Amino acid sequence: MSDRKIDDISGVETTGHEWDGIRELDNPLPRWWLWVFYACIVAAIVYWVLMPAWPGIHGYTHGMRGESDRANVVKELANLQTVRGAGAAKLKNATLEQIEQNPDLQAYALQVGQSIFGDNCATCHGAGGTGGKGYANLRDDVWLWGGTLEDIQHTLQVGVRSDDPNTRFSQMPAFGKDQMLTSPQIDDLTEYVVSLSGRKADAKAVARAAPIFQEQCSVCHGPQGKGDQKVGAPDLTDADWLYGSDRDSIRGQIWNGRGGVMPAWGHRFDPETIKALAVYIHANAGGQ
Repeated sequence: MSDRKIDDISGVETTGHEWDGIRELDNPLPRWWLWVFYACIVAAIVYWVLMPAWPGIHGYTHGMRGESDRANVVKELANLQTVRGAGAAKLKNATLEQIEQNPDLQAYALQVGQSIFGDNCATCHGAGGTGGKGYANLRDDVWLWGGTLEDIQHTLQVGVRSDDPNTRFSQMPAFGKDQMLTSPQIDDLTEYVVSLSGRKADAKAVARAAPIFQEQCSVCHGPQGKGDQKVGAPDLTDADWLYGSDRDSIRGQIWNGRGGVMPAWGHRFDPETIKALAVYIHANAGGQ
């Protein structure tokens, strides 16, 4: 049975619905709201007719205007290539040093390099190139493989431990995982590495680890732990650490021998783009 009644205060009939003594008035929708609603329906129908809208089994309705986001992107990319064509030609015929010495050419290279870096490199190295644990900081002028323009360009082209046959490659042994050293020896070696960076360490452990370091580590890191850019061995005497500077991180690296991978961008970008990216990275880090 309907429980519709006339509200004593407003004089409007109720819908018969009631919640905790509160009755719902049967007021009509505002006329302005109805007109907006009807206008939205008309606009939707017009859009369906003019623009791509309805999916089908083997395609979609293309609309009377024949609009296509895919075609628009292709057109915009073609226009971008045309705009960049003149600058790219100049990059192609200039050396890296000439690019940095020419303000106009350098400005163009930096603009292109920044765009490419943001789209492809920032995922690992961060938007500002400051890196993170396991990812190199590209702004501190500390380089595993050299920081000259030519070094940076070559690293970009072939990558690090990538699938390129000429990739830069270094291998930190997993002294613990592969049972090359015992756990106590790795503890001592951790203290030795800590001491190399000028921090307080267990003197007895350092003395025990000294011959182990010379036998196992100095071939890459050098007798004084200064590293070697020719083989991608880091300097152990500075304050820059790829996997962390605390004792647990150092011990973990000695034990597991971690090594990251950098793609070989030479397979993806043309030489002009690689040049622009090298100039951008070199300029932002100071470079060697």
